[in-house]
Amino acid sequence: MQINLVNLDATAEVKRQAEICNACRYCESYCSVFPALHRQRHFDEASLVQLANLCHNCRGCYYACQYTEPHEFDLNLPKALAELRTDSWIAFAYPSKLAGLFQRQGTLIGITLMLGFAVIFGLANWLGNLHGGQFYEVMSHSLMVAIFLPAFVLPMLTLVASLRRYWQAMGGGTIQWQDLKAATMLVANMKNLAAGHGDGCNFEDEDRFSQARRYAHQAVMYGFLLCFAATTVATAMHYLLDMPAPYAIWSVPKLLGVSGGILLSIGCIWMLKLKYQAERHLSDKSVWSGEVGFIILLGLVAVTGLLLYWLGNSHWMPSMLALHLGAVLSFFVLTPYSKMAHGFYRLIALIKEAQQLRS
Repeated sequence: MQINLVNLDATAEVKRQAEICNACRYCESYCSVFPALHRQRHFDEASLVQLANLCHNCRGCYYACQYTEPHEFDLNLPKALAELRTDSWIAFAYPSKLAGLFQRQGTLIGITLMLGFAVIFGLANWLGNLHGGQFYEVMSHSLMVAIFLPAFVLPMLTLVASLRRYWQAMGGGTIQWQDLKAATMLVANMKNLAAGHGDGCNFEDEDRFSQARRYAHQAVMYGFLLCFAATTVATAMHYLLDMPAPYAIWSVPKLLGVSGGILLSIGCIWMLKLKYQAERHLSDKSVWSGEVGFIILLGLVAVTGLLLYWLGNSHWMPSMLALHLGAVLSFFVLTPYSKMAHGFYRLIALIKEAQQLRS
């Protein structure tokens, strides 16, 4: 399958650097990228895109490399892979122009869309709900389902189609259970953010290894999964057990949702802090706004959800509900074009790598 990459210079630069790395092999055990790279004798477009999506941008290889600037080879593999990785996400997305726009202007788009949806939700309920009240007195359950079910399903179908295109372009075959298990374990413990020595990334300081980025990613991932589990359990309780909301604080949906919201909030704040501490010349500068915008939007989903619970039946609850629903709806709509998609692409890339190791 043809990959319609826009930045052909990025492909050529990754190929140049990969060939040098293949001759050196100093970083052989650093992460999943280098074993995959060293198995190659010829780098075509698909193999380079696969390497880019295996990379977690921990930057350890850059600080260990003897061929970085001012050496004439001028290697900066994390940056080169990041630029090609972004280009691949845009190439496989539907529609690709929207993905490119979000990568460049993600913060503005995310915040504007969230506030726009919040205003719509607020105006829809303003006249009858300024007095406060229970959650579903402000917006009925059936109305929420009518709005958010297609807003969740349609972007997910778009993302699945994009991932299918990636899988076909990489020449992926039938996924075996052992391949899925191996890739999932790597994602679960973020092993590639621990570097080959296990001491973590150089993300904060080139002379200081740290597990901070690994733990921040885990906080975001597990916090999000807990929130998703809370919604799933609440849905099952509503439809299967005839137990509609609201739920008590010690109920399963509340325990999962509150703990997930706290963990997700901490993770997003932590990741944003690390983002501003990192050296930008080791990543794709053109997508800075998209990456920051995604973290802020995901953090707002968590924080507004916690505030919504804390406000209870107060006068401010309807306004916070509108803001929270605006954040959630924006997050769903933008998922296929935001960095949320990168987790799925990396999982697919790791599955492909597991297949190649097994064959």
